[in-house]
Amino acid sequence: MIFKLKNMEVKNKSKKCKKILYVDLNGVLVDFDGGLKNIDKNILKKHNGNFDNIPDILSKMKPMPGAVEAFKKLSKKFDIYILSTASWDNPLFWSDSVEWVKKYLGELAYKRLIITHHKELNKGDYLIDDRLKNGSEKFAGELILFSSERFPDWKSVLKYLLK
Repeated sequence: MIFKLKNMEVKNKSKKCKKILYVDLNGVLVDFDGGLKNIDKNILKKHNGNFDNIPDILSKMKPMPGAVEAFKKLSKKFDIYILSTASWDNPLFWSDSVEWVKKYLGELAYKRLIITHHKELNKGDYLIDDRLKNGSEKFAGELILFSSERFPDWKSVLKYLLK
């Protein structure tokens, strides 16, 4: 069934939609490994590799080199979202993620944080992630494997995506 609405104007049909870009948080935007140096060694030992279960851990983390600037540049060309996985056993990690995004990305990332353990369920053109886990390995768009030989840093990612 087709409805015709009175007094409706279609806005600029020729305007292209931006491609959708997802960016992982930990290890891509957040320098998680670098931030672990700021955590007491006894706390690290206590959590035995499950570092995302450490309360308030993201507050001790800084952005990856070039991450904030890259996010700003990419947001001009792409419909950009942060697509991350948070610890199931540390619900505060979810709210800590929001606080980190607010602090470092501000209004540019307002309501653009998606927390999921199934990244493959999100439709988009690109996903920048540092691991083949939590659905990134099944993502239907193009996976840009951050910290890989081809994309070792934000400079290489920008060069590729802004070509």
